Amino acid sequence: MNLLITRARRHDKAAFQQLMEQEGKSLYKVAKAILKNEEDVADAMQETVLTCWEKIDMLKKDKYFKTWLMRILINHCNTIFRQRKRTVSEEAVQETWVQETGYATVEWENFLTCLDEKYRVLIILYYVQGFKTKEIANILEVNENTIRGRLATARKKLEIQYKSERNIVRKMEFVTQNGYGTVERRI
Repeated sequence: MNLLITRARRHDKAAFQQLMEQEGKSLYKVAKAILKNEEDVADAMQETVLTCWEKIDMLKKDKYFKTWLMRILINHCNTIFRQRKRTVSEEAVQETWVQETGYATVEWENFLTCLDEKYRVLIILYYVQGFKTKEIANILEVNENTIRGRLATARKKLEIQYKSERNIVRKMEFVTQNGYGTVERRI
């Protein structure tokens, strides 16, 4: 990867393209967590790639490439999010974002909806992307202790959400037919 970054810094298009292909899934997941809308995600990723290409020579150390790239993406996502917030109602945004093909992905995204954006992004960066709290602090330009506190808060909120969903399932009534009529039972 360091070789690709070095070549990309010299504006080698093939190396840069290979780098973007490697980071594409990570970029998508983070952008999706913030924006929730496929068109906005595509716009943010496109803007990120363009900005990265134009400013890659400003990268100070190759080892921080991924952190630098994520910071650019998050900045673009926040800009798009602010613009959309002014023009589109929140209800319209929530209706369009659940368009994933995998059931587990949709379930995970629905589960994360209980979190505010600042917590949702942290969960994605920490648990899905594997960034350390120090790296996340650099990406988001926030104190590392703030990141740790927000992660703890996000975990508690997710735990509460999980427990409340489990209780809902327990309270559901099931109706089965047998030879003697209808039987109801609670789990």
